[in-house]
Parts: sequence; structure tokens; C-alpha cells
Amino acid sequence: MGLFLRWLFAFVLLALTYNPTRWNYVHWSVENYNAYLSITVLMGLILMIGYIIYLRATLRSIGGFGMFLVLAVVLALLWVLFDFGLLALDNTDLNVWLGILALSAVLGIGLGWSHVRRRLSGQADMDDLDE
Repeated sequence: MGLFLRWLFAFVLLALTYNPTRWNYVHWSVENYNAYLSITVLMGLILMIGYIIYLRATLRSIGGFGMFLVLAVVLALLWVLFDFGLLALDNTDLNVWLGILALSAVLGIGLGWSHVRRRLSGQADMDDLDE
């Protein structure tokens, strides 16, 4: 359940930042930054904090190469779905949602990987030990 919640929060973070609907930070801030500059800056900083937490934990947990591998597996899965005719890529909105899904999988797995590794191997990371 913990890995699912980490992925879900990553998905929400990415979708709040940008998605194909008009209900996202990028669209709202472009339309309203003159009238609501303080709220635009505040919301941007809150989103940036979320990204820093996720990116820092992901880079420490699986590293850049691990991020590349997770993204490659997700993209290969999408390629298989496309090859078998289960996925059509002519819809740009669907493509954006698939991109959000792929990136959230990378961030969610990256944030939760230390917990998974600890359970599988029984060994804690050096970052997990108390000083």
C-alpha cells in the first residue's frame, strides 16, 4: 500500500503541475499571474518542494541510471501495448496522460525503492541507520 501511495502522490504532483485539461498550475498561472501573483508564487514554491523531495529521494535511492531503467521499462510496456493494438497514440491528450503516468512511476518507485530493497534483502541502506 505504501508504494501505491507514493506513486499516487507523484501522479497527483505531476498532474497538478500540468495535464491536458485546464485544471493545472501551468494553465492557471499563465492566465492569472497578473491578478494573483502572490498565490502563483506560493503554489509554485509548494510544487517545487514536492519535486525536490521526490527527485532527491529518487536520485539517492535508484540514481540516474535506475531512473532511466524504470522509465525504459514503462516505455517498453507502452510499446508492447501499441504493437498489439491495445493502445493508439494519435490522441495527444492520451499521450500527455501516459507521459504523466510514466514519470510518476519513476518518481513513485524511486521514493519507495529503499523500503522495497530493505524488505527483500533484510539490509538497511546507510541512510537508514541512526548515528
